[in-house]
Amino acid sequence: MSAIRRLAKNTGMLFVAQIITYVLGFLYLMYTARYLGPDAYGILSFALAFTLIFGIISDLGLSQFIVREISRNKSLASKYLGNAIVLKIIASMITFSLVVIITNFLDYPKNTIIIVYLIALYVLINSFSQIFSAIFQSYEKMEYLALGTVLNGFLLLSLALIGIKYGMNVTYFASVYLIVSVLIFSYNLIICMSKFVIPKLELNLNFWKKLLSESLFFVMAAVFTELYFNIDSVMLSFMVGNEAVGFYNAAYKLIFILMFIPSVVIISMFPVMSKHYEYARTLLKEEYEKLFRYLFILALFLFIFGFLFSDKIILIIYGNEFVPSVIALQILICVIPIIFMTYLFGNLLGAINKQRLVAIITGICAIVNIVLNIILIPKFSFYGASVATVLTEMVVFIFMFIYISRFFHKIPLKDNIIKPLLFALILAIIVSFTLHINWIIAIVIGLILSIPLLYLLNIIGKDDLELIKRIVGKK
Repeated sequence: MSAIRRLAKNTGMLFVAQIITYVLGFLYLMYTARYLGPDAYGILSFALAFTLIFGIISDLGLSQFIVREISRNKSLASKYLGNAIVLKIIASMITFSLVVIITNFLDYPKNTIIIVYLIALYVLINSFSQIFSAIFQSYEKMEYLALGTVLNGFLLLSLALIGIKYGMNVTYFASVYLIVSVLIFSYNLIICMSKFVIPKLELNLNFWKKLLSESLFFVMAAVFTELYFNIDSVMLSFMVGNEAVGFYNAAYKLIFILMFIPSVVIISMFPVMSKHYEYARTLLKEEYEKLFRYLFILALFLFIFGFLFSDKIILIIYGNEFVPSVIALQILICVIPIIFMTYLFGNLLGAINKQRLVAIITGICAIVNIVLNIILIPKFSFYGASVATVLTEMVVFIFMFIYISRFFHKIPLKDNIIKPLLFALILAIIVSFTLHINWIIAIVIGLILSIPLLYLLNIIGKDDLELIKRIVGKK
């Protein structure tokens, strides 16, 4: 199988798996939020946000680092995996201790503390699963990664529906995360041992030193990223209350669902970009430019429809109880064109061994986000947190884009930025003018006209059609 067809196969499988997973996740979100209500859903969202910040410490940045290194030299798989597991066991014990100490210090109610503990265990077990997923990714065997993500979504939804049927409380829903994480870990371990490599626990201090020094900036970047993605929910809980966390996360989780698009592309491309940085930098530049244009077009498309139909989205998914989330979604949807690009930039910088730069930029932006939340949340509650998220991502984009433009030289602005923006403007005008007829008709017209509009503006050209032919094997 050619490299481009293997890449298309991996991306396609992940894309289909992620669509199924996010449909399941969407249903889980809708049923759970509606059932629990803003306050209880806010407690669960706070626990997830709080523990995810600490969960990155247990990962130690090893997952992404392992993908990069093993994709270059697969003979190292056993050595990296054995040492990484032992390191993770130690890091997880430290992480859980920190969660216990800080949660009790903040003097949260007993029920909230129990939920935090359950979610913390879920996060830690999930971090072990990520190590095995990194092995699948390194070998470019995305079918196992895809099946795991679908299985995860199916189990979460199934157990949530059982809880709703029998009238279970929020503690049950926290327990669901833990149960599912154990099952997914078991699946990943079995696949890894039967198809790839049997983990042999190893305590090699010299190798640990090398491993940690190399992955240090990956973990720093990940900690800072989780900090500014989740600190807003923690601060809202502390400064305003759980109901505000519920309203905010109703909109915020929808933005994260849309992140499956750049996620599946980058997961497939990261091993390829890592190899091309070593052996074929011209190809790496071409891949970057194409990914930039395609992701930017998709992001603009989602932004237009998300912004114009935000009220319909919130009411259909969550019901009237979550009406305050409409404005939050309109604010947060503005981050989609930015975050799609920063997701690409961050992974590209990791592929070219610039994880230190990513750590510095995300560290600065974590501070920016905290400062903005301190200023905006007391005045504007979860609307302020929404604005802080958008402004923070803009800062990330500016820093990363400046560096990448210097490394690869500037990408052609006309084809990659100006034309997609013109496409977005025309599409927004068309959809806006048809809104007064019927919102469903407006969506259908927008969808139908998108492809011919891209072709007429020459955003999709002959080279793109040639690439599609190569992918499907017609050339």
